[in-house]
Amino acid sequence: MQQTALVVGARGVIGGNLIAHLEHEGDWKIIGLSRRGGDDTAAVRHIAVDLLDRDDTASRLAGLTDVTHVFYAAYQDRSSWAELVGPNLAMLTNVVDAIEPVAPHLEHISLMQGYKVYGAHLGPFATPAREDDPPHMPPEFNVDQQQFLERRQATANWSWSALRPSVVAGVGLGNPMNLAMVIAVYASMSKELGIPFRFPGKPGAYSSLIEMTDADLLAKATVWAATSPEGRNQAYNITNGDLFRWSSMWPKIARFFDLEVAPPLPMNLTEVMADKADLWNSMVAKHDLVETPYEDVSSWRFGDFVFGWDYDVIADGSKSRRAGFHEYVDTEAMFLRIFQDLRDRRLIPAG
Repeated sequence: MQQTALVVGARGVIGGNLIAHLEHEGDWKIIGLSRRGGDDTAAVRHIAVDLLDRDDTASRLAGLTDVTHVFYAAYQDRSSWAELVGPNLAMLTNVVDAIEPVAPHLEHISLMQGYKVYGAHLGPFATPAREDDPPHMPPEFNVDQQQFLERRQATANWSWSALRPSVVAGVGLGNPMNLAMVIAVYASMSKELGIPFRFPGKPGAYSSLIEMTDADLLAKATVWAATSPEGRNQAYNITNGDLFRWSSMWPKIARFFDLEVAPPLPMNLTEVMADKADLWNSMVAKHDLVETPYEDVSSWRFGDFVFGWDYDVIADGSKSRRAGFHEYVDTEAMFLRIFQDLRDRRLIPAG
């Protein structure tokens, strides 16, 4: 029987790269779910659905009887941690409630998480974080989602897995968590204005240890966990495999954009970049870029979040290696590859 993947959150950086990886493997039938839908291809069918609407979800998923694997990477952003729980748990619940009764060959549900499981968003946490670290005080929707799957799986024939990447880097617009795009647009605007490239985060963040997760690497790990016995009912930290400090990475990024580096200057990107729509529009016209609305170009709020980590944000990735996943990505090379891809796609200026 052919494997059929239901990718939930198909238009995000994670979901989009996962679909590309499944297409490359060639032996998957792929269905993508998102609010906006998408253009179908020979290998991918897109379905537009409001996952917060239980009836709409049930109706649009009713015919997906051949689904064998659910890859859940959907996310609803909110202004506070507590407000994230309701919608994000509801979307996962609605998907499982809709697909489980109609897909008799369902084998696996893959859940995308992150370091919030360890309290990374709250402040300094025990590092390197390990998958069996004790929980922290709620609210935390990642934890609630996993507990939901654990309860459902206890009486089901399918298994689950949870992937815990660090900050994910890839190519994708209109996504709330895309640090590569934040950096690329910030650097491009700095060059357009003729000003040096300054790290905008907290002083301690410039020298703290951090790691990244390449979206392509994450896609490979996600499929590995979903199709390997070692992935059944397990959580795995997935990272590139190297650590860095912005103090060493920032000058390397600056060289790619042919920018001078000036000392860091803490600033709130959400506020500082709020008036830059006219600048962006002029750059689109001047450099013949793909016309992208400024509000879809970058999430400055997410940049402020990541650049505000004035403590180490790292996890132990050895569990996945012991289980058989050995992929590795050099983070500097990853950044430069993504930036070049953004240039090639005319999403940022060529130089």
